[in-house]
Amino acid sequence: MTSHMVSATVAGTWTLGDLTVNRIGFGAMRLTGSAAFHQGTPSDRGQAIGVLRRAVELGVNHIDTAAFYFSRLRSANELINAALSPYPDDLVIVTKVGPARDAGGEWVTPARPDQLRGQVEENLRQLGRDHLDVVNLRLMGQESISEHFGALAELRAAGLVRHLGISGARPEHLAQAQEIAPVVCVQNPYGIAAPGGDEMLRECAAHGIAFVPFFSIAEEGREAGAVKAEHDQVDAVARAHGVSSAQVRLAWTLQQGAHVLAIPGTGNPEHLVDNVAAGALRLTVEELQLLDSTGRPAS
Repeated sequence: MTSHMVSATVAGTWTLGDLTVNRIGFGAMRLTGSAAFHQGTPSDRGQAIGVLRRAVELGVNHIDTAAFYFSRLRSANELINAALSPYPDDLVIVTKVGPARDAGGEWVTPARPDQLRGQVEENLRQLGRDHLDVVNLRLMGQESISEHFGALAELRAAGLVRHLGISGARPEHLAQAQEIAPVVCVQNPYGIAAPGGDEMLRECAAHGIAFVPFFSIAEEGREAGAVKAEHDQVDAVARAHGVSSAQVRLAWTLQQGAHVLAIPGTGNPEHLVDNVAAGALRLTVEELQLLDSTGRPAS
């Protein structure tokens, strides 16, 4: 598979409300540094801007970000603004609110419902926009999300937000949210050998809602990066296709359903090209069964 020839359009499209996106997108978290948030070495600003512009050139029109994606010297939203503004008409920028960090980068108490407007406005300011395409409410352990999601629904009615989603959620949270306003996407951790997640995958399919896994490459590495020791099954499939294990993971993710979107993140231009190219990789039924045998339990 010649990665440099592959466009994000090859993986097909899905809709977030009335917005059509290619199923291979881009996650902006890793643009800010070499490790999780403020702990790592600051990224190279020029390279990060170059990666964003290259992503759009490759057909990526779905970028996932958040105001709390920042390190000591870098802000994901500011990099997106600098690289891509004025924004292409078809570019969909998805942000998330709920978690909060202070100016020094330390996590603080998550936002109350009445504080979500301030978080939305901070995303607007950093991105240089007058409305946000999609805002996900990132759950922070609450059993009921009705009050928080209701506050976002008010911002949607006011025109600050176009569409709403939820993140880190269970099926009951989706039901709560849908009673208040339409949900266009659910972002949850999910991947090969990742525990749980199948129930929400099916629930989203049943309602025509995009399911957007994160950490599908990193797995237990989470914010810190890719898995340290790859599963034998993933390595075997990668060798058979002459591709990287990350590409196999992304292909597996996309083949879990037409409603599944991938948002791999990287600050490396070569990895970006490979990630986009994974949209062209088609795994056989036997290969999918082999990858499922890594121990990912059904939920």
